[in-house]
Amino acid sequence: MLLVMEPTLGIDIGRVIIHGDGPDTSFIGATDDEAMRAPEMAGALEAIGRLVPLFDGHVWLVSKCGPRIAERSLRWLDHHRFWETTGVARERVRFCRQRKEKAGICRELGIGWFVDDRLDVLVPMEGVVRHRFLFGASYAAAPAVYPVPDWTTAEACIRATRGA
Repeated sequence: MLLVMEPTLGIDIGRVIIHGDGPDTSFIGATDDEAMRAPEMAGALEAIGRLVPLFDGHVWLVSKCGPRIAERSLRWLDHHRFWETTGVARERVRFCRQRKEKAGICRELGIGWFVDDRLDVLVPMEGVVRHRFLFGASYAAAPAVYPVPDWTTAEACIRATRGA
């Protein structure tokens, strides 16, 4: 029997969906209430919402963090109505403790497109994830990794590689 995998998109959470720690916003170093005020990355929810139908709902969030930040991330996603706005199913979230584990998760889930803000996550996915996008970058210092400075560019590149 031949197993056919559906086209599947994977997306990191921190600094890709939720604006990361910096001089103007805080998520990890904040109190729980302050973290809920961290904004989304500009255009993230809308772009993801348009991409979900392109992948027939096969979209996963894959993030590296410990239990406290995992719970905070889920709380932020609930608070900002991520599930309702994007159409991503709430049960399609996987957390891991080490960045190198993301490649194995992608293999397990059949992820063929992945958006992350860290090159050290995307490089080990070579041979596992066909389309890798370095979010927040204007150039990628690795072969076959597409730099996408924002969600407008990310959505356009994902659509182009998906053949939409």
